[in-house]
Amino acid sequence: MIKWLFNIFIIPFLYFISILPFWILFGLSNVLYYIIFYVFSYRKKVVLDNLRKSFPEKSEREINKISKEFYRHFCDIIFETIKLLTISIPEFKKRCALNQEDLDLFNHFFNKQQSFVGVMGHCGNWEWAAIAHQFYFKSLITGVYHPLSNKNFDSFMLKLRGRLGGNIIPMSRVYKELLILREKKIMNTLGLIADQTPSPESAYWTKFLNQDTAIFFGAEKIAKKFDYPVIFLSNKKVKRGYYQLSAHIITENPKKMNDGEITELHVKQLEKDINSQPFNWLWSHKRWKHKKPILDIN
Repeated sequence: MIKWLFNIFIIPFLYFISILPFWILFGLSNVLYYIIFYVFSYRKKVVLDNLRKSFPEKSEREINKISKEFYRHFCDIIFETIKLLTISIPEFKKRCALNQEDLDLFNHFFNKQQSFVGVMGHCGNWEWAAIAHQFYFKSLITGVYHPLSNKNFDSFMLKLRGRLGGNIIPMSRVYKELLILREKKIMNTLGLIADQTPSPESAYWTKFLNQDTAIFFGAEKIAKKFDYPVIFLSNKKVKRGYYQLSAHIITENPKKMNDGEITELHVKQLEKDINSQPFNWLWSHKRWKHKKPILDIN
Protein backbone atom coordinates (compact mmCIF):
# COMPACT_ATOMS: atom_id res chain seq x y z
CA MET A 1 0.00 0.00 0.00
CA ILE A 2 2.75 2.45 0.99
CA LYS A 3 4.78 1.55 -2.09
CA TRP A 4 1.71 2.10 -4.28
CA LEU A 5 1.09 5.53 -2.75
CA PHE A 6 4.77 6.42 -3.14
CA ASN A 7 4.74 5.47 -6.83
CA ILE A 8 1.45 7.22 -7.55
CA PHE A 9 2.00 10.48 -5.68
CA ILE A 10 5.62 11.04 -4.56
CA ILE A 11 7.54 10.03 -7.68
CA PRO A 12 5.35 12.10 -10.10
CA PHE A 13 5.70 15.05 -7.71
CA LEU A 14 9.50 14.70 -7.72
CA TYR A 15 9.52 14.53 -11.53
CA PHE A 16 7.40 17.67 -11.65
CA ILE A 17 9.92 19.48 -9.43
CA SER A 18 12.76 18.14 -11.57
CA ILE A 19 11.48 19.76 -14.78
CA LEU A 20 11.35 23.21 -13.18
CA PRO A 21 14.12 25.64 -14.22
CA PHE A 22 16.98 26.19 -11.81
CA TRP A 23 15.88 29.71 -10.85
CA ILE A 24 12.61 28.31 -9.50
CA LEU A 25 14.39 25.43 -7.77
CA PHE A 26 16.70 27.84 -5.98
CA GLY A 27 13.70 29.94 -4.96
CA LEU A 28 12.24 26.80 -3.36
CA SER A 29 15.64 26.14 -1.80
CA ASN A 30 15.53 29.59 -0.17
CA VAL A 31 12.16 28.75 1.38
CA LEU A 32 13.42 25.37 2.61
CA TYR A 33 16.49 27.04 4.12
CA TYR A 34 14.30 29.36 6.18
CA ILE A 35 12.18 26.44 7.38
CA ILE A 36 14.97 24.06 8.42
CA PHE A 37 17.29 26.72 9.82
CA TYR A 38 14.96 29.13 11.57
CA VAL A 39 11.81 27.06 12.20
CA PHE A 40 13.04 23.52 12.90
CA SER A 41 16.76 24.22 13.59
CA TYR A 42 17.56 20.91 11.92
CA ARG A 43 20.66 19.42 13.58
CA LYS A 44 21.92 22.92 14.34
CA LYS A 45 23.60 21.78 17.55
CA VAL A 46 25.47 19.03 15.65
CA VAL A 47 26.57 21.45 12.91
CA LEU A 48 27.80 24.12 15.33
CA ASP A 49 29.58 21.60 17.54
CA ASN A 50 31.33 20.04 14.52
CA LEU A 51 32.41 23.47 13.24
CA ARG A 52 33.71 24.67 16.61
CA LYS A 53 35.85 21.58 17.13
CA SER A 54 37.10 21.55 13.54
CA PHE A 55 38.01 25.26 13.49
CA PRO A 56 39.00 26.19 17.06
CA GLU A 57 40.81 29.26 15.73
CA LYS A 58 37.61 30.79 14.30
CA SER A 59 35.40 33.23 16.22
CA GLU A 60 31.78 32.43 17.08
CA ARG A 61 30.71 34.95 14.46
CA GLU A 62 32.72 33.13 11.80
CA ILE A 63 31.30 29.77 12.91
CA ASN A 64 27.73 31.05 12.66
CA LYS A 65 28.43 32.49 9.21
CA ILE A 66 29.77 29.14 7.97
CA SER A 67 26.78 27.29 9.44
CA LYS A 68 24.32 29.51 7.56
CA GLU A 69 26.29 29.09 4.33
CA PHE A 70 26.26 25.33 4.88
CA TYR A 71 22.48 25.18 5.36
CA ARG A 72 21.90 27.24 2.20
CA HIS A 73 24.24 24.90 0.31
CA PHE A 74 22.57 21.82 1.82
CA CYS A 75 19.14 22.97 0.65
CA ASP A 76 20.51 23.61 -2.84
CA ILE A 77 21.84 20.03 -2.91
CA ILE A 78 18.37 18.63 -2.23
CA PHE A 79 16.84 20.34 -5.26
CA GLU A 80 19.91 19.81 -7.45
CA THR A 81 19.70 16.09 -6.70
CA ILE A 82 16.03 15.97 -7.69
CA LYS A 83 17.03 17.76 -10.90
CA LEU A 84 19.15 14.71 -11.79
CA LEU A 85 15.92 12.93 -12.76
CA THR A 86 15.58 14.97 -15.96
CA ILE A 87 18.73 17.05 -16.48
CA SER A 88 20.25 16.69 -19.96
CA ILE A 89 23.83 15.57 -20.50
CA PRO A 90 24.97 18.95 -21.96
CA GLU A 91 23.34 20.86 -19.09
CA PHE A 92 24.92 18.59 -16.51
CA LYS A 93 28.39 18.93 -18.03
CA LYS A 94 28.01 22.71 -18.06
CA ARG A 95 27.17 22.73 -14.36
CA CYS A 96 29.44 19.92 -13.14
CA ALA A 97 32.66 20.39 -15.07
CA LEU A 98 35.88 18.45 -15.54
CA ASN A 99 38.88 20.20 -17.08
CA GLN A 100 40.67 18.59 -20.00
CA GLU A 101 43.62 17.75 -17.77
CA ASP A 102 41.33 15.74 -15.48
CA LEU A 103 39.58 14.06 -18.41
CA ASP A 104 43.01 13.04 -19.70
CA LEU A 105 43.88 11.57 -16.32
CA PHE A 106 40.82 9.31 -16.37
CA ASN A 107 41.38 8.39 -20.00
CA HIS A 108 44.97 7.47 -19.14
CA PHE A 109 43.59 4.52 -17.17
CA PHE A 110 40.71 3.75 -19.55
CA ASN A 111 43.10 3.52 -22.50
CA LYS A 112 45.19 0.96 -20.58
CA GLN A 113 42.04 -0.98 -19.64
CA GLN A 114 43.07 -0.37 -16.03
CA SER A 115 40.44 -0.53 -13.29
CA PHE A 116 40.92 1.87 -10.39
CA VAL A 117 39.41 3.13 -7.14
CA GLY A 118 37.84 6.58 -7.08
CA VAL A 119 37.53 8.16 -3.64
CA MET A 120 35.59 11.27 -2.68
CA GLY A 121 34.01 12.96 0.33
CA HIS A 122 30.69 14.68 1.02
CA CYS A 123 31.87 17.94 -0.54
CA GLY A 124 30.06 20.07 -3.10
CA ASN A 125 27.11 18.16 -4.48
CA TRP A 126 28.34 14.62 -3.85
CA GLU A 127 25.35 13.12 -5.69
CA TRP A 128 26.31 15.04 -8.82
CA ALA A 129 29.96 14.09 -8.41
CA ALA A 130 29.08 10.42 -7.90
CA ILE A 131 26.99 10.28 -11.09
CA ALA A 132 29.38 12.45 -13.16
CA HIS A 133 31.30 9.37 -14.33
CA GLN A 134 28.13 8.18 -16.10
CA PHE A 135 27.73 11.53 -17.88
CA TYR A 136 31.36 11.84 -18.99
CA PHE A 137 32.55 8.29 -19.67
CA LYS A 138 31.21 5.10 -21.27
CA SER A 139 33.19 2.71 -19.08
CA LEU A 140 31.52 0.96 -16.15
CA ILE A 141 31.40 2.53 -12.71
CA THR A 142 30.48 0.51 -9.63
CA GLY A 143 29.15 2.84 -6.98
CA VAL A 144 29.07 1.63 -3.38
CA TYR A 145 26.23 2.78 -1.16
CA HIS A 146 24.68 2.16 2.25
CA PRO A 147 21.02 1.13 1.89
CA LEU A 148 18.47 3.62 3.25
CA SER A 149 16.07 2.52 5.98
CA ASN A 150 13.08 3.65 3.88
CA LYS A 151 12.84 0.99 1.15
CA ASN A 152 10.82 3.20 -1.19
CA PHE A 153 13.35 6.03 -1.14
CA ASP A 154 16.16 3.48 -1.29
CA SER A 155 14.72 2.06 -4.50
CA PHE A 156 14.19 5.56 -5.89
CA MET A 157 17.78 6.65 -5.12
CA LEU A 158 19.18 3.46 -6.66
CA LYS A 159 17.39 4.22 -9.94
CA LEU A 160 18.52 7.84 -9.79
CA ARG A 161 22.17 6.99 -9.10
CA GLY A 162 22.22 4.40 -11.85
CA ARG A 163 20.29 6.56 -14.31
CA LEU A 164 22.80 6.13 -17.15
CA GLY A 165 23.83 2.56 -16.46
CA GLY A 166 25.89 2.79 -13.27
CA ASN A 167 26.35 -0.42 -11.32
CA ILE A 168 25.20 0.52 -7.80
CA ILE A 169 25.80 -2.06 -5.07
CA PRO A 170 25.75 -2.24 -1.25
CA MET A 171 29.06 -2.34 0.64
CA SER A 172 28.47 -5.98 1.60
CA ARG A 173 28.79 -7.06 -2.05
CA VAL A 174 31.93 -5.14 -3.04
CA TYR A 175 34.52 -7.91 -2.99
CA LYS A 176 32.24 -10.43 -4.69
CA GLU A 177 31.34 -7.91 -7.41
CA LEU A 178 34.96 -6.98 -8.08
CA LEU A 179 35.97 -10.63 -8.35
CA ILE A 180 33.17 -11.26 -10.87
CA LEU A 181 34.19 -8.22 -12.94
CA ARG A 182 37.85 -9.25 -12.87
CA GLU A 183 36.97 -12.80 -13.93
CA LYS A 184 34.98 -11.39 -16.85
CA LYS A 185 37.85 -8.97 -17.65
CA ILE A 186 35.55 -5.95 -17.40
CA MET A 187 37.34 -2.67 -16.68
CA ASN A 188 35.70 -0.89 -13.79
CA THR A 189 35.86 2.28 -11.71
CA LEU A 190 35.01 1.59 -8.09
CA GLY A 191 33.44 4.71 -6.56
CA LEU A 192 33.67 5.16 -2.79
CA ILE A 193 32.61 7.96 -0.46
CA ALA A 194 35.18 7.52 2.29
CA ASP A 195 34.24 10.09 4.94
CA GLN A 196 31.34 8.28 6.56
CA THR A 197 31.56 6.92 10.11
CA PRO A 198 32.81 3.33 10.39
CA SER A 199 32.83 1.06 13.41
CA PRO A 200 35.63 2.33 15.70
CA GLU A 201 37.14 -1.13 16.14
CA SER A 202 37.66 -1.77 12.41
CA ALA A 203 38.49 1.80 11.41
CA TYR A 204 41.76 3.49 10.60
CA TRP A 205 42.33 6.31 13.11
CA THR A 206 43.98 9.59 12.24
CA LYS A 207 43.85 13.32 12.95
CA PHE A 208 41.30 15.00 10.72
CA LEU A 209 40.09 18.57 11.23
CA ASN A 210 41.89 18.75 14.59
CA GLN A 211 40.16 15.65 15.97
CA ASP A 212 40.81 11.92 16.37
CA THR A 213 38.74 10.49 13.53
CA ALA A 214 37.74 7.01 12.44
CA ILE A 215 38.19 6.50 8.68
CA PHE A 216 36.97 3.67 6.48
CA PHE A 217 39.96 1.53 5.55
CA GLY A 218 38.11 -0.06 2.64
CA ALA A 219 39.54 2.04 -0.19
CA GLU A 220 43.10 1.16 0.77
CA LYS A 221 42.34 -2.52 1.42
CA ILE A 222 40.58 -2.93 -1.94
CA ALA A 223 43.29 -1.03 -3.82
CA LYS A 224 46.01 -3.27 -2.37
CA LYS A 225 44.07 -6.51 -2.78
CA PHE A 226 43.26 -5.88 -6.47
CA ASP A 227 46.31 -3.69 -7.21
CA TYR A 228 44.07 -0.83 -8.35
CA PRO A 229 45.38 2.75 -8.60
CA VAL A 230 43.60 5.28 -6.39
CA ILE A 231 42.23 8.66 -7.52
CA PHE A 232 40.71 11.29 -5.22
CA LEU A 233 37.95 13.46 -6.67
CA SER A 234 37.66 17.02 -5.34
CA ASN A 235 34.40 18.93 -5.74
CA LYS A 236 34.50 22.72 -5.50
CA LYS A 237 31.39 24.91 -5.61
CA VAL A 238 32.05 27.65 -8.16
CA LYS A 239 28.69 29.38 -7.67
CA ARG A 240 25.11 28.39 -7.09
CA GLY A 241 24.31 25.39 -9.27
CA TYR A 242 27.86 25.08 -10.65
CA TYR A 243 30.66 22.76 -9.53
CA GLN A 244 34.21 22.05 -10.63
CA LEU A 245 35.52 18.51 -10.27
CA SER A 246 39.24 17.79 -10.18
CA ALA A 247 41.11 14.50 -9.94
CA HIS A 248 44.25 13.78 -7.92
CA ILE A 249 46.29 10.61 -8.24
CA ILE A 250 46.88 9.17 -4.78
CA THR A 251 48.93 6.26 -6.09
CA GLU A 252 49.37 4.11 -9.19
CA ASN A 253 51.19 1.42 -7.23
CA PRO A 254 49.13 0.65 -4.12
CA LYS A 255 51.04 -2.47 -3.16
CA LYS A 256 54.22 -0.43 -2.79
CA MET A 257 52.60 1.93 -0.27
CA ASN A 258 53.02 1.52 3.48
CA ASP A 259 49.98 0.53 5.54
CA GLY A 260 47.84 3.60 6.19
CA GLU A 261 49.66 5.76 3.64
CA ILE A 262 46.92 5.67 0.99
CA THR A 263 44.28 6.48 3.59
CA GLU A 264 46.33 9.35 5.02
CA LEU A 265 46.80 10.86 1.56
CA HIS A 266 43.15 10.87 0.56
CA VAL A 267 42.09 12.11 4.01
CA LYS A 268 44.57 15.01 3.81
CA GLN A 269 43.29 15.95 0.36
CA LEU A 270 39.72 16.01 1.70
CA GLU A 271 40.83 18.14 4.65
CA LYS A 272 42.52 20.56 2.26
CA ASP A 273 39.30 20.84 0.23
CA ILE A 274 37.22 21.50 3.34
CA ASN A 275 39.59 24.19 4.58
CA SER A 276 39.37 25.94 1.21
CA GLN A 277 35.54 26.02 1.33
CA PRO A 278 34.36 25.26 4.87
CA PHE A 279 30.63 25.49 4.06
CA ASN A 280 30.99 22.89 1.32
CA TRP A 281 31.11 19.75 3.50
CA LEU A 282 28.30 17.77 5.16
CA TRP A 283 28.48 19.23 8.68
CA SER A 284 25.10 17.85 9.80
CA HIS A 285 26.51 14.32 9.90
CA LYS A 286 27.44 13.03 13.38
CA ARG A 287 30.97 12.40 12.17
CA TRP A 288 32.67 12.20 15.57
CA LYS A 289 30.15 10.15 17.54
CA HIS A 290 32.77 7.47 18.30
CA LYS A 291 35.81 7.88 20.52
CA LYS A 292 39.17 6.38 19.69
CA PRO A 293 39.55 3.04 21.49
CA ILE A 294 42.15 2.95 24.25
CA LEU A 295 44.69 0.21 23.56
CA ASP A 296 45.22 -2.33 26.30
CA ILE A 297 49.01 -2.56 26.70
CA ASN A 298 48.86 -5.26 29.39
